[in-house]
Amino acid sequence: MSKRSGKARGLVLSAAAKVNLALEVLGRRNDGYHEIATVMQAVDLSDRLTLEDADVLELRTTAADVPTDRTNLALKAAQTLREAAGSSRGTRITLEKRIPVAAGLGGGSTDAAAVLVGLNRLWGLRWPVARLAEVAVKLGMDVPFFLHGGAALGTGRGEHLEPLASCALALVLVNPRVAASTAEIYSGVVPAMYSDGAQARGMAAALRSRQPSRVAAALGNTLEKVAASRYRDVEQMESALMAAGALGAAMSGSGLTVFGIARSYDHARQIRDRIARARWACWAVRVLRGPAIRMRSA
Repeated sequence: MSKRSGKARGLVLSAAAKVNLALEVLGRRNDGYHEIATVMQAVDLSDRLTLEDADVLELRTTAADVPTDRTNLALKAAQTLREAAGSSRGTRITLEKRIPVAAGLGGGSTDAAAVLVGLNRLWGLRWPVARLAEVAVKLGMDVPFFLHGGAALGTGRGEHLEPLASCALALVLVNPRVAASTAEIYSGVVPAMYSDGAQARGMAAALRSRQPSRVAAALGNTLEKVAASRYRDVEQMESALMAAGALGAAMSGSGLTVFGIARSYDHARQIRDRIARARWACWAVRVLRGPAIRMRSA
């Protein structure tokens, strides 16, 4: 904090990942995208971002597989917000990447949301969340979700959000260290895979029950059929989770991360330890029932 101005000169943000507890493709839209119904849940695997005042917009990271140019969604978020606000301010973004890239966990989207939240504070914009969401949706359909967190039913392209009751869940995430293209996976969806959103509504009801076994029974992801036909790891990871004692397992988003529902956090750690392999990355996580983006002064 600057003693003279009383304004924060830097901020540190935690940006949480998400899983899709349910994801259905309802059909093809006129704009070429797919209509979906999905239940998203924030989890406590997080990236760390530091925002500092600077003369220009720049991003630094030590992650080898993360670009630092305008193709990075976090830097694009800063540019888009600056243009929307009519500002000439700069910022230096330092990104510590913990969420795997292109993994179905929303890593890029949560980083973008964190930049919007952080710069709203750092630049003194004082925009309400609804106004930030107008910027967020230009960056990606998952970005508005991370402005809130918890659990939510997403419809349309995923950007129309209805908050849901969440429950205390522990999960095991398994990632094959292979990146998958969202566009590639969606390109494999055929009309025979379309559904009516009943599974997503069933997941919302399962969350209200607060019973991990009911949540596990309601899991489902249309995109898993496509991913599993192209990447053998998807089925292998799911089978490993079930063999290790998970109550249920499914793929998150467009993959390739697969997650399993555990009875408790201790149970999740036991499952993680049973299936940890050199070629797979594994985490035991808890769901976040509060904000996906958490912030403090640097």
